[in-house]
Amino acid sequence: MIYTSFDNIGLVKVLSLLKSHKAEYLSGQDLSDVLKISRVAVWKHIKRIRSLGYKIESKQKLGYKLVGNTELLLPWEIIDGLKTDVIGKRVYYFDNIDSTQNFAASISKTPRENGTVIVSKKQSSGKGRLGRKWISPDGGLWFSVILHPKFDVSLATLFPLAASLALANAIEKTLKKKPELKWPNDVTINHKKVAGMLVDLSLKSNDIESLILGVGINFKIDPIKLEKTIKNTRNFYGVDTLVKKNEDADPIKLMQSFLFELEKICEELNQANIRKTIKEWTKMSATIGKKATVFTPSGKITGKAIRIDDDGALVISQAKETHRVLVGDVS
Repeated sequence: MIYTSFDNIGLVKVLSLLKSHKAEYLSGQDLSDVLKISRVAVWKHIKRIRSLGYKIESKQKLGYKLVGNTELLLPWEIIDGLKTDVIGKRVYYFDNIDSTQNFAASISKTPRENGTVIVSKKQSSGKGRLGRKWISPDGGLWFSVILHPKFDVSLATLFPLAASLALANAIEKTLKKKPELKWPNDVTINHKKVAGMLVDLSLKSNDIESLILGVGINFKIDPIKLEKTIKNTRNFYGVDTLVKKNEDADPIKLMQSFLFELEKICEELNQANIRKTIKEWTKMSATIGKKATVFTPSGKITGKAIRIDDDGALVISQAKETHRVLVGDVS
């Protein structure tokens, strides 16, 4: 099943009426009369709304009342109250997909898709960095964001760090937790990974035609179960969940906050205000100032991580030499 933010389907009309009358019951006949659809159609929409995680009370002779919201990142939930100008104004939601990155790539060149978000509850072939597979268990947030940025292609390698900073800021503001950033684009809690990102670029005459940011967040997952699946993979250093099983938190608010923070940081990059981004990333870094081993395509480097350069490269001090690393894994 696919839902979008731009199809005004009957389900959304029924839901909107229930939301606007939260304190009272609406009868099936009331809904039928206002929306000019049959009672049977009303009942079918109520059934589908419930299947999406909304809690609806029904009482004979009174009708229906919305008593609980969904936790799914449905398009109309994301755009309701979203404080961005461009990002997140168009949303696609899938129950299941091979990869949100693949779908994003298929539509990314169209001008109207600038800022579009593609969400899926499940991914059968999620993508990670460097061609790795991304495991997408229940309770995670799996999505891609299409951008047509104005910043220079030279900043493309800095963008993943900037995006991870946007997510860390959103986590701190909405969940009141203190994440750290691990080069190049991991978000960690207690030194364990809770989110990762990748970027797919399409270039045209040395300009960025489209940029697709893939994001995976362990929002409310079973970390022990996931660890059993991926503990033998390269560069595994532990996984955690942002929200514990019995904790209460709203993934929709986190998503909205992230899209807002991402748009702010994109604007800073568009204005080439990169020093501010690097300074803020460094403050939250679990890498800078520490001894680190970096596995690069050309070999292993061990030394002290001393800074991030303007293009996002990690600078390692080894003996009396310094090394710039643009691609690699840190441990």
